Amino acid sequence: ADRPSAGRVFSLAGEKAATAGQRRRTEYVSRTEGDPPILDPALARYSRQILYEKIGVEGQRRLSTSRVVLFGCGALGTVLANTLVRAGVGYMRICDRDFIERDNLQRQVLFDEDDIAAGLPKAEAAAAKLRRINSTVTIEPLVIDVNPTNIEHLADGAELLLDGTDNFETRFLINDLAVKTRRPWIYGAVIGATGLCMTIIPHDTPCIRCVFEDAPPPEMNPTCDTAGVLGSAVNLVASLQAIEALKLLIGREDEINRHLVHIDAWSGRLVNMKVQSAYDAGNCPCCKRGEFHYLDGKFAGTTTTLCGRDAVQVNPGGATRIDFAAIAKKLQPIAARLVSHNRFMLKAAVDRYELTLFPDGRVIIKG
Repeated sequence: ADRPSAGRVFSLAGEKAATAGQRRRTEYVSRTEGDPPILDPALARYSRQILYEKIGVEGQRRLSTSRVVLFGCGALGTVLANTLVRAGVGYMRICDRDFIERDNLQRQVLFDEDDIAAGLPKAEAAAAKLRRINSTVTIEPLVIDVNPTNIEHLADGAELLLDGTDNFETRFLINDLAVKTRRPWIYGAVIGATGLCMTIIPHDTPCIRCVFEDAPPPEMNPTCDTAGVLGSAVNLVASLQAIEALKLLIGREDEINRHLVHIDAWSGRLVNMKVQSAYDAGNCPCCKRGEFHYLDGKFAGTTTTLCGRDAVQVNPGGATRIDFAAIAKKLQPIAARLVSHNRFMLKAAVDRYELTLFPDGRVIIKG
C-alpha cells in the first residue's frame, strides 16, 4: 500500500526528464532582447534528441563532426545507416558489394521496387535515400568488395567501424583492422528471430576472436536462406548497434554495454552475457598475440559463397575497369535473356545461371 502506482512512478520520471529537458532546451536557443526564441538552424532538426539528457547540445555537436564507415548495407546496414543519418552523424562511408533483389525489401529498409527497376547497387541506392533524409550529412557510397587489400584504405579517417555484414570472414577482417589501429567497432548479427550485438573497444573489451576464435564452417552456420529472418529482429539488433555508436561518437565510452547481447525477438527475451573474462584470462590470437591473419590475407580467396543467395562471388583481383558495352556484345549470342547494363553493373543469364558483373571485374553468379 505504501508503494507508488506504476502510473505515478512513470509520471515522476516524466516530470524529472521534462525539467532536465527544459534546462537543456535553453542551451540551443538564441534570443535577441524583445524577440521570440529562435532555434539554432544547425540543431533545430535534432531538438527531440538534444532534449535527451545523455545527448544534449555538446553531444549533438560532437556527433555532427563524427566520421564512420559502414561495412555492408543489407538488413542491419540499412537500419544502422538510416538511424545514424537521421541522428546527425557528420560523415558516413558505405561499402557494399551487392545489388538489390526483391526478397531484400522485406527487411532492408532503404530500398524499394523502383531501385530494383533502375538496376541500382545497394550502396548507391542507400546513399540516394539518405541524402533525401538528411542533406546535412556527407554520404560516400562505394560499390566494392571489402577484402584485405583495401579495407585499411576504406576505413581511412573513420573513428568508428560498423558491422552490417553477413559473414564471419569479413567480421574477422574488420576486427583485425580495429585491433591493429585501436579503433572501436560494433558487431551485429541476426538469423531467424534471434540476434547478437557487441561493442568492441580494442585492448579494453574482448574482441570478436576472444569470443569466437574461429569462423564456423558454412555447413554449420545457418543462413537467412535456411532459417529465415524477421525484419523486426533486424530492427532490434541494429537499433542496439546504433545506440552504442551514439555513445562512442559523443564521448560516452564509459557507458557502453560491455556484454555480448543476445536477443530472442519472438519470445521478447534479452540476455546480457558476461564475456570480459574471455579477454582478461584469454590468449586471443588477435588482441593478445597480435596475429592479424585475416588482415594479412591468410584466409582470403578469389571466391566467396554469399549468405542465403545460392550464389558465389568471383573476384579475380587486379582487374582493370570493365567495358560493359564490349562484354554485352560478346555475351549476347549465348545469353538466355537480354543482356542489360548501366554504369554500375551488367546483368545477363547464361544457361541456368544469372550473372552480375561489376566495373572492378567482380562477378556474382547465381544458381
